[in-house]
Amino acid sequence: MPELAIYPVHTQQQTGCIHKLKYWFVVCIALMINNLSFIGTGHAESSHFGTCVVGLQAKARNEGISENTVDQVLGNVKHIQRIIELDRQQPEFTQTFARYFNVRVSDHRIQRGRELLSEHQALLDQIQQNTGVSAKYLVSFWGLETNYGGYFGDWSVPDSLATLACDARRSKFFTQELLNAMRILDAGDISPDRMVGSWAGAMGHMQFMPSTFLRYAKDADGDGRRDLWGSIPDAMVSGANFLQQLGWVRGLDWGFEVLVPDDFNYALAGRNKTLSLDEWAKLGITIVTEHSLYPEHQLSLLVPAGYQGPAFLITKNFHIIMRWNRSEFYALSVGHLADRIAGAAALQRHPSADENRISREQVRQLQQDLSALGIDAGPADGIMGSKTRQAITRFQENTQRIADGHLDVDLLAIIREAAPN
Repeated sequence: MPELAIYPVHTQQQTGCIHKLKYWFVVCIALMINNLSFIGTGHAESSHFGTCVVGLQAKARNEGISENTVDQVLGNVKHIQRIIELDRQQPEFTQTFARYFNVRVSDHRIQRGRELLSEHQALLDQIQQNTGVSAKYLVSFWGLETNYGGYFGDWSVPDSLATLACDARRSKFFTQELLNAMRILDAGDISPDRMVGSWAGAMGHMQFMPSTFLRYAKDADGDGRRDLWGSIPDAMVSGANFLQQLGWVRGLDWGFEVLVPDDFNYALAGRNKTLSLDEWAKLGITIVTEHSLYPEHQLSLLVPAGYQGPAFLITKNFHIIMRWNRSEFYALSVGHLADRIAGAAALQRHPSADENRISREQVRQLQQDLSALGIDAGPADGIMGSKTRQAITRFQENTQRIADGHLDVDLLAIIREAAPN
């Protein structure tokens, strides 16, 4: 005879407990599924990286890198997910010239640069005599790149480059940089544990990528190694050699601050437009600092913060600085910091520190709005490149505004309102 089924009678309190147990049971199951999914993803990622490293080992051996370096580096290399995250990150806001410039050309950095210029004067004078690169510029690059050696970056360069080489976005570029880093190790310039740098693989006092290191790094102290981490002579001579090989013009200033008349035609501004010093003077441009230029030198006018901010005439050496780092803000900061380190006065016209930042999403909308108005602003990528600035200038010209190509929140709103919906 079968047992009788007994159906318990639940109290209200017991029913509540059962509901809670059911809730936590569902939560636990969800967490277990999520963890299994995470483990699966991590396993797949690890498997892909391991397969990629095997391929990198074969490629390194095929390109003549020693078995010892291949084993030492690629036998222990690690995938770092944070590197991928940093590579994918884009700044939420576009940086104003004032914010960029004032942080980098600070009183502390100027003073420290003057101290180091004095401390290493003999070395820097000798470099200047040999290469034509003025001491003040080398110290300025040093200050902007690593805060005078205060921070090289704390990432393992082999780990960083291997992680990026095994990522699809820029695999070819970083594979080559990884192989170049291994060639540096093969040459005995540095040991793997001391090869630290930025998350993207830039190294030493002057933040050279491995390819730049191989082409331009020098052993200046005679110890048989190109040590851009531990040897200031090696770092400074290498930086000067890089600039010299890029075409640095001996004795030529980077540029200087100027004052612009109220009725100036700002369509003449921009790196792609040049006039002689005499021609700029005839247009009312006033030079406010000393310079070492001849009347026939060809110069371009930059107004990085618009007509209300500082203005600069720039030379060929400014363009050389931009081959080190392709940012006008960076090159202006290098140039002015160099001048201040050498004793020059501050700018007569400061950029406004009160200017509001503009987000990448706002720039993307701006690009779409300008295109809708029939003005080519380039792809709607949220990046304030030269094409977008030229499009802003076109809009300013079309609407009888001062056409300085500078964007602020007021102009942003005007363009948004003018664009067809």
